[in-house]
Amino acid sequence: MTDLSRAAVRDAVGYFDSWLAFRQRYSRIPGVQAAVLHGDEILLSAAYGHADVEAGVELTPRHLFRIASHSKTFTATAVLQLAEQGTLRLDDAARRWLPFLDGAPLSSVTVRELLGHSGGVVRDGHDGDFWQLYREFPDEATLRKIATDGADIIPPNERFKYSNIGYSLLGSIIAAASGQDYNTYVRRHIVDRLSLADTGPEYDPARAGEYARGYTSLAYADRRIPVDHVDTAAMSAATGFYSTAQDAVRYFSAHFHGDDRLLSDASKRLMQRAEWQVDGSDGEYGLGLDRAEIGGRRVFGHGGGYPGHITKTYFDPEAKLAVSVLTNAIDGPAEPLASGLIRMVNLAVESSGGNGDERRSDVDLDRFTGRFATMWGVQDVVRLGRRLYLFRPVADDPTQPTTKLDVVDDSTLRVVGGIGFGSYGETVRYEFSGAEVVSVRGGSATTAYPIERITAAVATQERVSVGDPLR
Repeated sequence: MTDLSRAAVRDAVGYFDSWLAFRQRYSRIPGVQAAVLHGDEILLSAAYGHADVEAGVELTPRHLFRIASHSKTFTATAVLQLAEQGTLRLDDAARRWLPFLDGAPLSSVTVRELLGHSGGVVRDGHDGDFWQLYREFPDEATLRKIATDGADIIPPNERFKYSNIGYSLLGSIIAAASGQDYNTYVRRHIVDRLSLADTGPEYDPARAGEYARGYTSLAYADRRIPVDHVDTAAMSAATGFYSTAQDAVRYFSAHFHGDDRLLSDASKRLMQRAEWQVDGSDGEYGLGLDRAEIGGRRVFGHGGGYPGHITKTYFDPEAKLAVSVLTNAIDGPAEPLASGLIRMVNLAVESSGGNGDERRSDVDLDRFTGRFATMWGVQDVVRLGRRLYLFRPVADDPTQPTTKLDVVDDSTLRVVGGIGFGSYGETVRYEFSGAEVVSVRGGSATTAYPIERITAAVATQERVSVGDPLR
């Protein structure tokens, strides 16, 4: 599934924007920043919530986020650039570039094994509490100590074994091979080449006021507290980068097929080829890139987990689609939100292929759309292509179960599909005042109202009683 019409993507993005705004509030996430790119056009660059809750600073598309393990894609890109130039080889042993590894178990681990998390290297050393800010991230001397102190956990190529230490060593290899420190190399040869003004390899104190504040989780407390930004030191190649959602999708657009700004297509396909099935998931990993199949669409990208920020970006290199979602909470649902856009696009493409409800082409489908609420919850009537759907915006995947709505007349729909416990075959009847929806009687024959009306009622009513309903 590759071909995408701009109209289908715009339909999906239109709902995605509304859904993200709802999910930010519903999930009690301090802030969500998102961007969608198709072809060479940014179709969405938006932000919801707050960059700083305590100070009341609203989040904008220009606020900076720590995108953490997205850094690995920059590192892999840099390695493949050096390989294309003949400066290093993917089968070079690590000791060729890092003499301090001579005699250590990791000395023979290859560059390619480090890129694909195939080297059996310890994930974060034997004391990873820098992730909780108990102390600073490892400097170069500490990284060398970690790499030579029982860092060989399993034999190379036994299985996929994710390693931040392995990618930190790749940063040192890039520095040794290029003659430039890692941060300088990736800035000059990747960030500046793409004119990514809001992207960098490490925390920039000069821009401290531009970062979205990170926050702790609600899993262990009833409130979130701020988390300070810190420098990741010798681990920037694994987790140091900052960016915005808009810059992130622009960066990944350089990994679309046919784009030669950073790498040849041959190198990009090498990065995107599966090296491993990731145990315990449906995903795979290439060289610095996640691989996933979402609704039949093959996508690539990476996630990032940094103290206070959780982020995710996906891209389809053939259809030239990219989506990035950045959250400033350590339990932020960036992955399901980003994959939600892919699922919406897939459904919009399916709904644009002539299989819509063409029996009533005289009726404007958009008149039925909106967000409606009952005491039981919220439902969205959404147009994608030539079809109307009933979505549950509280769900991680609102497109499932797929509930289609056929047009009966200019004020009536019929439920088609959905789960067996739903209202299959029943009607959804609208009351209009001019072009505005007053109410909708649908599932379980209950009356729903535009969500603003129910929200206002909750703000003023003390209780719900028979004869005094929430409305």
